[in-house]
Parts: sequence; C-alpha cells; structure tokens
Amino acid sequence: VDVPSDARCMNEEIFGPVAPLCKFKDVDEVIRLCNATQYGLAAYIYTNDMSKGLAVSEELQFGMIGLNRGLLSDPAAPFGGVKQSGIGREGAHEGMMEFMETQYISASW
Repeated sequence: VDVPSDARCMNEEIFGPVAPLCKFKDVDEVIRLCNATQYGLAAYIYTNDMSKGLAVSEELQFGMIGLNRGLLSDPAAPFGGVKQSGIGREGAHEGMMEFMETQYISASW
C-alpha cells in the first residue's frame, strides 16, 4: 500500500500475484499514472460507479481491461497487449486473423 510511482513493481510487467496500490488525487491522475508505463497488457479497475469505470477504461492504453473482475481470459475474447506488451491478438476471431495472410490476385483472361 502507498507504493511510490517510481517503485520497480510500478514500472515493470510482473507476471505474478502482485497488486501494488498507490494513492491518487483524481481520475485524471489515475489515467496519467497508468498510461505512463511502457507496458500495456492488462489493467484492472474496481469501482462502485460503472459509468466512471467505463469512461476510465476508454482512456487507458492497455490491450485488456478487467472492470470489477480479476479474471480477463476467455476463449471467446481476444488476448494481447499494446506498447511493449505485444502487437496483435491471439484467441477469438481477432486472433485467428493474426495467423492468416491475405492475398489479393488481379487477373485478366
């Protein structure tokens, strides 16, 4: 709790059960702090105000966002991040398209 924004756990992509918490003044500061990272795989928002949670979700630069839930993965949903967390998606329709090559052929007879 009260982890400083320059702490290692706030600036690295950690694949483990770590949940650093920090205080903030307003929603704009939350968005700024979240988007300041070079990574963008997943973000989690817990709120009593769903409309505010959705509004914040739209401003965050992450490939996946959990809103009032801790489990993001779903076989029907695309999986992937942005920034240094990856390009493209796997899973669902979007993921299938990542593994396909489009070919255009123009011919005259």
